[in-house]
Amino acid sequence: MKLNIAVLPGDGIGPEIVEQALKVTKAVCEKFGHTLNDEMALVGACAIDAFGNPYPDSTHELCMKSDAVLFGAIGSPKYDNDPTAKIRPEQGLLAMRKKLGLYANLRPVNVFPSLISRSPLRADLVEHADFLCIRELTGGLYFGRPQGRSEDGNTAVDTCVYSREEIERILKLAFEYAGKRRKKLTVVDKANILETSRLWRQIAQEMAPYYPDIQVEYIYVDNAAMRLVQWPSSFDVLVTENMFGDILTDEASVITGSLGMLPSASIGLHTSVFEPIHGSYPQAAGKDIANPLATVLSAAMMFEYAFGLMKEGQIIREAVTASMDAGFVTEDITTEPGQKARKTSEVGDWLVNYIKG
Repeated sequence: MKLNIAVLPGDGIGPEIVEQALKVTKAVCEKFGHTLNDEMALVGACAIDAFGNPYPDSTHELCMKSDAVLFGAIGSPKYDNDPTAKIRPEQGLLAMRKKLGLYANLRPVNVFPSLISRSPLRADLVEHADFLCIRELTGGLYFGRPQGRSEDGNTAVDTCVYSREEIERILKLAFEYAGKRRKKLTVVDKANILETSRLWRQIAQEMAPYYPDIQVEYIYVDNAAMRLVQWPSSFDVLVTENMFGDILTDEASVITGSLGMLPSASIGLHTSVFEPIHGSYPQAAGKDIANPLATVLSAAMMFEYAFGLMKEGQIIREAVTASMDAGFVTEDITTEPGQKARKTSEVGDWLVNYIKG
C-alpha cells in the first residue's frame, strides 16, 4: 500500500517526538512492504513566526491531499506569556479542526502494567481500565455564536449550539466503535439542565434501536466525572459533546499514570489527524529527554484508523510494551530506583530495532 502522510511537528518537543514516530513508521512500512510518502509543514508558533498564521494555507493544502496527518504539539511561551497577542498557536489547532472537518476525537485509555504504581488511583481500580473516549470537536461552546464581551467589558457571552447532523454523525461513530469492542456505550450529557444535552439524549435514544446489540446508558457529566475515578473499568466507549469531552478526557488521561503514554486520533471529513494528547513542553525542547511513546502510539492508531492496517499497528504496540518491560524508557516513566533514563532518540532507535527484529 502507498501511504501519503502530512507530518506537522509543531512547537516545543514536537519535532523531537515526531521524529521518533516517523522513524518507527518507516520501519513498519519497510517490514510490511508499504511505500511511505511523507512531507512536512509548519503549524503553531513556528508557523506564526514564518508566515504570521498558525495554520498557513500551504499547510492546509498538504493536509487535504494526504491520507493522514501525524501531528506533534503546539504552544510557545512567547505567546502564552503575552496576553495582548492577537494571534496564538492554539488558533491554528482550532482552524485545522474546522477546515479538515475533524469532528470526533478518539482517546483510548488503558493501563500499562509497569505504570500501575504511578496512577493516582489504587491499583485495583485501574488495572482493568480499558475504554475509549469519543469527543465531538466542531460544535458546542467553543464554536457557537454569538460569542464575546460587551462594549464596557463587564459582560461576556458564549453560545452552545448543536445541530442534529453534528450529533448524529458522532453518535453513529460511537455506536460503531462500541460494536467493535465490548458493546457498551455511555452517552454523557447534562440533559437535566441544558437544551442541547436534551437534543443529544433524544437523538441517541432514537438511534439506539438500530444497534440492538449495544447496551446504552445515559449519565450526567458530573456523575461521569465521579465514576472515572471511582470505577474507571465500568466504561467501554464514552461519547460526549465538545466541552464536556475536553474536561473528561483530561481527567481520564491521568488514570494511566503518565500523560506521555496517551495517543489520540481526530477523525475528519477530509482526512484524520493523529497526535499525542500532551502539550509542547517547551522547557524540555531540544534536550532529547521527552517521552516519544504517546506519539509513537498515535502512529499505531494512524495505521489502524487511517489505513485499516491492524497488524502494523499491533507491532508498534508490542514494541512499546517491550521497551517498557525492558525498562528502556525516558526519565518521566522510570519506575525503579537507579533505573537509567534513556534519551528520546535512544527510545526511538530501540523501537525501530525491535520492529526490524
